[in-house]
Amino acid sequence: MSNETKNTNYHKTSVGGQALIEGIMMQGPRGAAMAVRLPDKSIDVEHLEWKRCKDKFKPAGWPLIRGIFNFVETMIFGYKCMTKSAEKAGLDDGAEDPENMSKLDKWITEHFGPKMMAVVSAVALVLGFAVAFLLFFYLPTFLVDKFDEYVCHNALASIHPLFEGIMRMLIFILYMVAVSKVPDIKRVFMYHGAEHKTIFCYEHGLELTVDNVRMQKRFHPRCGTSFIFVILILSILVSSLVVVIFPGIDDVRAVWMAIKLLIVPVIVSISYEFIKYAGKHDNLFVKILSAPGLLMQRITTKEPTDDIIEVGIASLKAVITDNPEDDAL
Repeated sequence: MSNETKNTNYHKTSVGGQALIEGIMMQGPRGAAMAVRLPDKSIDVEHLEWKRCKDKFKPAGWPLIRGIFNFVETMIFGYKCMTKSAEKAGLDDGAEDPENMSKLDKWITEHFGPKMMAVVSAVALVLGFAVAFLLFFYLPTFLVDKFDEYVCHNALASIHPLFEGIMRMLIFILYMVAVSKVPDIKRVFMYHGAEHKTIFCYEHGLELTVDNVRMQKRFHPRCGTSFIFVILILSILVSSLVVVIFPGIDDVRAVWMAIKLLIVPVIVSISYEFIKYAGKHDNLFVKILSAPGLLMQRITTKEPTDDIIEVGIASLKAVITDNPEDDAL
């Protein structure tokens, strides 16, 4: 019997994190911190300042509203942490060496100087959103439209949102399977697994050691993967409801695409509340809706090595206190 089963001090916490390039970011009662494995094999731990909207704008912390604010904040903060971890891990070594720079790099450096990283990051962020829109919004609609037109002869009109949602899920799964084969991404997924295992170890009241962390599960209900899957499931339900209430509204594709974008904040907010609820409860409803996301984590998390677990432990120790109640859900 594992320590996880024996221990009766299990407590669900608000501690969360994100896998980075050769590192992990954690957030807890002492704020946020990131631990990164440096090129010399040492672990660098840095405490991070995270200014939350709810600290200045109280409605940003209200239920059914906080979800969209949290989602945007997490995306921006996570992207900054990912960029910083890549720098610390030495992935950009030589980028400023003129001998190692391409003609494009030299042109960008000459024209933008110190602002180069900010410009490149902004362009990368815009391109990322554009690819996500094409891949997960436009492509499912296009494929289902063509399938309905040429194969089903417009027989799917009444259940178009259902098939579109299923197609979106399929594309997402295939995309994650494909990127998981990339060696660098696979290593990030190992850090993702270490993040979950470290949090589970802490939640079970065990000492944060490599041996204790290694024996934990790597599938966590509050994972971002589960959050995305809840969004995908709820998007099917909400889109279907809109079509039922307003028949024929999805006939004009440009209008339907705009409506789907407009209801994204609603879906994200509801999904966030479910993830919060799932973190506190373990009933049949939660298990059913969480199951697809937990299964998906078999792709987005990998078993970490001991050196990766050490990074997870370092990042978590930087944000927790001696009193477990400080981070209780």
